[in-house]
Amino acid sequence: MQKMSGAQMVVEAMKKEGVEVVFGYPGGAIMNVYDEIYKHRYFEHILTRHEQAAVHAADGYARATGKVGVAFVTSGPGLTNAITGIATAYMDSIPLVVISGQVPLSVIGTDAFQEIDATGISRPCTKHNFLVKSVDELPFIIKEAFYIARTGRPGPVHIDIPKDVTAQIGEFNYPDEIKLETYKPTYKGNMKQIKKAVDAIANAKKPVFYLGGGIVKSGASQLVRELVSFSGIPAVETLMARGVLRYDDPYLLGMVGMHGTYAANMAMSEADLLIALGPRFDDRVTGKLSEFAKYAKIIHIDIDPSSIGKLVHVDYPIVGDIKTVLENLLPLSKKKIDKSRYESWNSILKRYQELHPLTYEDSDEVLKPEWIIQRVGQKLKGKARISTDVGQHQMWTAQFYPFTRPNEFITSGGLGTMGFGFPAAIGVKRGIQNEISVNISGDGSILMNIQELITAVEYRLPVINIVLNNHYLGMVRQWQTFFYDKRYAETDLSMQPDFVKVAESFGGVGYRVKTKEEFDEALDDAISKNVVAIIDVIVDRYENVLPMVPAGGSLYNMLLEYKDEE
Repeated sequence: MQKMSGAQMVVEAMKKEGVEVVFGYPGGAIMNVYDEIYKHRYFEHILTRHEQAAVHAADGYARATGKVGVAFVTSGPGLTNAITGIATAYMDSIPLVVISGQVPLSVIGTDAFQEIDATGISRPCTKHNFLVKSVDELPFIIKEAFYIARTGRPGPVHIDIPKDVTAQIGEFNYPDEIKLETYKPTYKGNMKQIKKAVDAIANAKKPVFYLGGGIVKSGASQLVRELVSFSGIPAVETLMARGVLRYDDPYLLGMVGMHGTYAANMAMSEADLLIALGPRFDDRVTGKLSEFAKYAKIIHIDIDPSSIGKLVHVDYPIVGDIKTVLENLLPLSKKKIDKSRYESWNSILKRYQELHPLTYEDSDEVLKPEWIIQRVGQKLKGKARISTDVGQHQMWTAQFYPFTRPNEFITSGGLGTMGFGFPAAIGVKRGIQNEISVNISGDGSILMNIQELITAVEYRLPVINIVLNNHYLGMVRQWQTFFYDKRYAETDLSMQPDFVKVAESFGGVGYRVKTKEEFDEALDDAISKNVVAIIDVIVDRYENVLPMVPAGGSLYNMLLEYKDEE
């Protein structure tokens, strides 16, 4: 058994876990680990320019590849900067291992330089966390962290390692496998419950598949496509499930929720059965809970038992991995489900689609953000991974981009983190090097991690940033327009940097476009040059994301248009 320092154990453990890249930022408390990285080079280390960006990049890498993302940060402000990234991953169930340095054990609790209660801070936004107190327990903790992060409902795990522990010498006894008595995720669903669910589907008249992000985590998209196709049951997708069904699937009604399509929201409101596959019944989807799917029985399949019945009553709960459950449910469904039973229901929903399609008023005078999204889709669908920041541009992307597969759309759903998109797109590009990585952002969001331009340039990770520039914090401005009598408090972003010069100063390329022709030329040029780029797209300042369900409102009570009374 080999003896080594705690710092070397960290690096050796990464090798054992097959880690190919770590995103991070060094500092005093984690310096011993970085010294070992320098000596051994078992994996690539990408130096981001902010700890938040390091975790977002690891997050984007994890979403795109399905592997565990890894980030290293130092103590104190290093960890506090990383917390936004950790919380973003936690809300969206993304597998990460984040390792932070900590002050020596002997001075913990003394307000030492760059000391913070790291595990106390990270506990509410991690699946699990550890404070390592001895070098002897370090190998097992790292193995446990990776196991917890990737199994069951995935999530971020935080390991806080005091500096003296990284210097201690111990035996590197790294387990081949791990079994935890208190943590045993249920993968196989109860067959009695599955049979009851199939009977409920077969007897329903107005069923709807309510597709959530758990499908993507489980790798169950192909099974879901098969289930939807043979059953003929209409389906809606949450923000995190975009791409589970192809954009042109005849049974897909679009995204559901606050900015969902009219047909999707009406289907949820009028259904007599919801077949919920891995959603978490987020408030942006349910709207007013007392009015949510009030005529429907609910089947909910989820690997996390705490998610089932948390917000709504569930009639047919099934705890298990969605892919495993569907492998049992599919054969039974094929025997019992009659596709013709739902024809009249589909006809009603088709009429809703015709009555209020997802559309916008195009213009040749000013660029419409929806047109930009569609144009990117026409050129790149199936060939690119699309990351976004958070705001109007995120919702337009979810509405109008033609997603063809899972993990094609990389976005912050639960926490809604501005500044996520660019570093996440860097992680995506590092993980999926043979595809184009595009970040669709706004002029507010892009500035939140603009420093990562130099990271992308240095490591030759060409990300195309398309900035839908309306000189506003667009989504907040929209709410101020609708609900605050146009009192635009601190949302006007007329004072802006020259994004073209910013891109060029970091070693990338920049474009400013105001017409459709200019946009086509800029996008084509950025793709052909294969470099880090910002395309600054000047769009309609006052374009709104519609439909919209007002906060706390009912799904069926949508704002479908906005008429300026002035």
